[in-house]
Amino acid sequence: MYCDFFGFTEKPFTITPNPQFIYLSGNHREAFAHLLYGIDSHAGFIAMTGEVGTGKTTVLRTLLSQLDPEKYKSALIFNPCLSGEQLLASICRDFGIEAAEKNSFAYLEVLNRYLLEQNAAGRTLVLVIDEAQNLAPEVLEQVRMISNLETERDKLIQIILAGQPELDAVFNRHDLRQLNQRITVRCRLSPMGLDDTKEYISHRLKISGSRIPGLFSEGAVKRIYRVSGGIPRLINVACEQALLMAWTRESLTVTPDIAAKVIAEAGFAGPRRGLWKRIAGLFFPGK
Repeated sequence: MYCDFFGFTEKPFTITPNPQFIYLSGNHREAFAHLLYGIDSHAGFIAMTGEVGTGKTTVLRTLLSQLDPEKYKSALIFNPCLSGEQLLASICRDFGIEAAEKNSFAYLEVLNRYLLEQNAAGRTLVLVIDEAQNLAPEVLEQVRMISNLETERDKLIQIILAGQPELDAVFNRHDLRQLNQRITVRCRLSPMGLDDTKEYISHRLKISGSRIPGLFSEGAVKRIYRVSGGIPRLINVACEQALLMAWTRESLTVTPDIAAKVIAEAGFAGPRRGLWKRIAGLFFPGK
């Protein structure tokens, strides 16, 4: 489509989390540093929260891709709508281990044995659960039980719970106070400011092979920032639509007029209002 016209090797503003396109704003770098610190210090439990579309999954994927496989073993759980037993089965499957029987006790037993073996070999085990706000309280309690697998000196597994701001409310439940007290490292992803939004757009264009200076005009970037509220996923969707319109007009510049027309035609009413409702309906039904 427009890739040949603009000279892209690939589309720059897809909404699929891709570590290749990672751009770490100041806030993202801080969150990344917290995650690394929590893992390397064997904190046990680490929590990362952030609004929808702020880049949690991308940060997590990038983190795991940078861990040395000789020193770390990791498991990533995408679908938290599981029972406690299903969660244990998924964790074992991601670590590549099998239990003799298909029940919680057998999963915990084989997992504990595996953790001890890896600890003896000098490896750190990392479990990441994304969209953790959807975990039922009894499943979160099962996660806490996994954290009890430890030696006299060290936690055998580092658990990152990532989710939307509602996750904080889950942690504050009275029946989950033991879990909440064990979370020693916490970080939050926030929307980007205008300067970071400019750098974010430029970064993605550069990674995609763009050689056109000023492809997004200053005015267009400001309009996209205002309507997206600095949320990366919303920036991506607005930029994608703007590039499509620029292509149809055979324009090598996304002008303020093009950005304004995209915003008006899509019914974008402002950060996390009309824009988010439209995007949520198109790409994320049920969220």
